[in-house]
Amino acid sequence: MIKKIIVLGVSGSGKSSIGQRLAEQLGYPFFDGDDYHSDANVKKMATGTPLNDADRMGWLATLNQLLKDNQSAVIACSGLKPEYRDILRNGVDQFAMVYLKGDIETIWQRHQKRDGHYFKGRGMLESQFATLVEPTSDEAIIIDIDQDVDAIVSEALQQLKQ
Repeated sequence: MIKKIIVLGVSGSGKSSIGQRLAEQLGYPFFDGDDYHSDANVKKMATGTPLNDADRMGWLATLNQLLKDNQSAVIACSGLKPEYRDILRNGVDQFAMVYLKGDIETIWQRHQKRDGHYFKGRGMLESQFATLVEPTSDEAIIIDIDQDVDAIVSEALQQLKQ
């Protein structure tokens, strides 16, 4: 079984929920990428300003180090661009990426039900979709989020075992 898993997707796609459930099922530690943003990044996002490449570099390097420092791990991270995913997997052996794929309307509806999250506004979500270069099936396990959490977790576990 793969020991290191990165759960990818735009904000609101379910990375944290799915990542946490996968980690529980596998007995791996879970790390939510959101918890590792700098204070400056959090403040920027809280004002509705999207992060740029420079904002994300230190954050991605920190998440990469978490993968290197742990024998097993599930990490939730947007991983919007191929270059970001390259940083995440740099020097990490035996890993898999699970991409949670959904359309903007489905995800925006989920955003509107979230309380207390620093990610604010449809404009920021639109910015993530504009930045997103979806991983290919060669790069990641692709799972449609238009199903319940149990089905998504089950499908991810099934594909990770193959």
